[in-house]
Amino acid sequence: MSRSSELTAVDAAIEAFARGEPVLVHDAADREGETDLVYPAAAVDSDDVCRMRNDAGGLVCVALSDAVAEAWGLPFVQETIDHPAAADHDLDYDERSSFSLTVNHRDTRTGIPDDDRALTISRLGDLAAAPDRAQFADEFRAPGHVHLLRAAPGLLADREGHTELGVALAAAADRAPAVVVCEMLDDETGGALSPADARAYADRHDLVYVEGADLLARLG
Repeated sequence: MSRSSELTAVDAAIEAFARGEPVLVHDAADREGETDLVYPAAAVDSDDVCRMRNDAGGLVCVALSDAVAEAWGLPFVQETIDHPAAADHDLDYDERSSFSLTVNHRDTRTGIPDDDRALTISRLGDLAAAPDRAQFADEFRAPGHVHLLRAAPGLLADREGHTELGVALAAAADRAPAVVVCEMLDDETGGALSPADARAYADRHDLVYVEGADLLARLG
């Protein structure tokens, strides 16, 4: 792929994200090797949650910038678990996990239906635009059904996961630093959807597909 086409893919991703549209982001073959469906959190509605359930199939998470997580006092969950299972948490693809709390918005019932999760996600996105003005515990309760991820402080300079790629994309698109990431899985194999199949999905649905390496080259 030429440099110009790489930039075109990144530009298209930024423009789509600025419009509130989802983008498909493949991290790297030597990392997770997964393509995530990534949305600006504030733009998510129940139809989007339905798409993530049916077309992606992975875990629906909201990635927040380190500054937002700090303002809301959100920890890395591994640091809060007093259990042997939390020790020696070695990962093949990275030094640590980004998982923080799981939450539901207080106006949800069970928190799991599409409209419940959409409310939780969109409010996270709304409040992330001005986190110091929000009393997190007044709006959300834990545990819940939306997983929160805390991005590295230096974003792509510190870590190259979907958490950081998504938050960096949001910054480039002038969106709040809160994005939804959901892994795309293959219905036949149960594994990660291949980049070729992810590109085909993007083409069928008029969505943007972008490689993490291209985002790193432009936004890192």
